[in-house]
Parts: sequence; structure tokens; C-alpha cells
Amino acid sequence: MILDNRKKLIIAIILISILTISFIIYMILNNNQNNININDLIVQNEEEVENEIKTNEENKLETTTKIAVHITGEVKKEGLIYLQQGSRIADAIKEAGGETKEADLSQINLAYILEDGQKIYIPNKKEKISEYVTKNSGYNVIEKEEDKKGEENKVNINTATQEELDGLPGIGPSIAQRIIEYRNENGKFNKIEDLQNVKGIGDAKYNDIKNNVTV
Repeated sequence: MILDNRKKLIIAIILISILTISFIIYMILNNNQNNININDLIVQNEEEVENEIKTNEENKLETTTKIAVHITGEVKKEGLIYLQQGSRIADAIKEAGGETKEADLSQINLAYILEDGQKIYIPNKKEKISEYVTKNSGYNVIEKEEDKKGEENKVNINTATQEELDGLPGIGPSIAQRIIEYRNENGKFNKIEDLQNVKGIGDAKYNDIKNNVTV
């Protein structure tokens, strides 16, 4: 009887030992697996943070290197467009949907490098121009060194005398007198384009003098 009790005790101890060892092994394996999962999460979070930082930096860089220009004339989509810094007029035309069939690209420099805030004018085949970029609110004229000196060198068509008007390219005494008569009859010119309302001043003559006059 005593022997049977000892056997039962020994068997119980062995079972308890096996269960204890099994539990310890399970905990060790489970703990290792948890450590692996935690490490994976840490690595994943670090990668996500790095990717987000990289994306923000790229977006910021893209924003700071964009320029805005206004394109008008013979393009399919006139208006404000955004280009990468260092873009050329050819890029602006492409961004505006391309040129129309009436565009005369031979009059402009397609390789001209644009700056933020400029306005571009694409001429048609029926007109002749030499200026096509501006940074002011004028009428499609390129900035020249003389323009930067101000308006003092231009003839004010609202106050100029006949002699001053006569000094303009292609304007003789008779047309100068017509300008003064038109001014007296209709009041001051609101813009230089109104000169085309004066008899004898067509598109060609207007294009010759428009950069030399102001209102």
C-alpha cells in the first residue's frame, strides 16, 4: 500500500515537472515571438515616418521650385499656368495646350527662360512684334533696359505737343496734328491702344510707336 502511494507521488511529481517545463518553454517561445513582433512594428513605424518625412520634403521642394506665368495670345488655353523653375517659353506653350494654327512661333524665342510673375504673348501670323514677355501689367511687351528707367523717356500722348508727337517713329506733322485733334474732340486717351482710333494709325504704325508712348 505504501509502495503504491510512493508510485503515485512520483508520477504526480513527474507530471507536475513536465507541465512546469512545458509552461516555461511556452513562455520563452511566446516572449521571443512578441519581441520579434515588437521589433517588426518598430522597424515598420520608422520606415513609415521616414517615408512621410521624405514625401513632405519632396512636396515642399516641388512647391518652392514652381513658378507662375500668364500666357495669352495664340495658345489653346490662355491663362495662369505653373511650371518648374528654369522652364522655357516652349514649356509654357506645351502646358497651355499647344499653339493654335494661327500662331507664328518664328517671332519668339522658344528657348527663353521664364521667371515667376511674367506674362507671355504668342503672336499670330497677321501681326509683327518684337516684344512678347513682360513682368508688369502692360500689353505684351518684353522688359527692356530702357523700360526699367521709368516712363520719363516716353511721350505722353495726352500732354505732348505736335513737335513731340512728330518725333515718334513714322509720325509726321499731319498725323501728329490728328492725334491732338482727336484728343481735343474725345478727351484724354485712356490707354495707348486708343491711338489706333486716330486716322492714319494702323496696326503697323501703332506697333512702331507703342513702346515709345504712355498715357
